[in-house]
Amino acid sequence: MTTAVTEVRDVLGRLTDAWNSGDAAAYGRLFTEDADYVTFFGANFPGREAIESSHRALFEGPLKGSKLTGSLGGAAKVRFVRPDVAVAVVGGGSSLTGAEVADEGRESTVSFVLVREGGEWLITAFQNTRVSDPRG
Repeated sequence: MTTAVTEVRDVLGRLTDAWNSGDAAAYGRLFTEDADYVTFFGANFPGREAIESSHRALFEGPLKGSKLTGSLGGAAKVRFVRPDVAVAVVGGGSSLTGAEVADEGRESTVSFVLVREGGEWLITAFQNTRVSDPRG
């Protein structure tokens, strides 16, 4: 495994840590200023500030005490479009009760685009897609 893959996976691990500790500021710092976060229901939160504030509302409200399950960083498939642009895709889930296993219906496939800026990797695009049965 290359150093760059390890660095990208580390960012995703820190994203999980920030979520699990309910730290919206730490969560937001992992994104570029002009990042886009597309939720599992299709809403787009453009920009670091919107991503941080929307997650603060979640962490203080309906998702307080929730946990991301799985290993976002450790399990991510990472490929490089260019040496300074990475795409990462990984499955994961969440538990509203803070359990180590995802609640039923809360499994997702998430994709990230990360860029290397100023010597560090930051997320510039994040798409969260809920896993569902296409047959309904």
